[in-house]
Amino acid sequence: MRLATIKLAAVLMLAFCFLFPYASAAHADNEGAEALRPVQAFDIVAGKVVKSIPNNAEFQSIADSWIASVTGLSPQVKADDKCGYVFRLPLAQPKTIQAGAATIRTSDLFLFYCPKHPQLLLVFDENRKPYLLQFKADIKPFLKLMEIN
Repeated sequence: MRLATIKLAAVLMLAFCFLFPYASAAHADNEGAEALRPVQAFDIVAGKVVKSIPNNAEFQSIADSWIASVTGLSPQVKADDKCGYVFRLPLAQPKTIQAGAATIRTSDLFLFYCPKHPQLLLVFDENRKPYLLQFKADIKPFLKLMEIN
């Protein structure tokens, strides 16, 4: 069980690498419309961000479809950290997600994508508590926008 906890902590730290550089931007008090933070792809094997794409209405629509298709909390303790990508999709406005009995308000979605495993979303609530979620939306349009096969 201790090893699973350590692996979960490592995956969460990886996800925070995406979140913290933009934390101040999320609370910036700009006049007029605030620019959306970019959508990023983190290659797990390479251990680095390999792509950053401007966020737009199409990505926001995809995020809405993912949120609407959440089926509940994942029974997995951790996401697979040996293959694939973690995508960070910042939301234009914080959204509320209903996952079983849990109601989560979040500003970012983290998609764990490994071709041989079920897709999972990682979200953090307002207190930075992590939730790993199952969802059933088709991620192919998102992968096409990100130019990931």
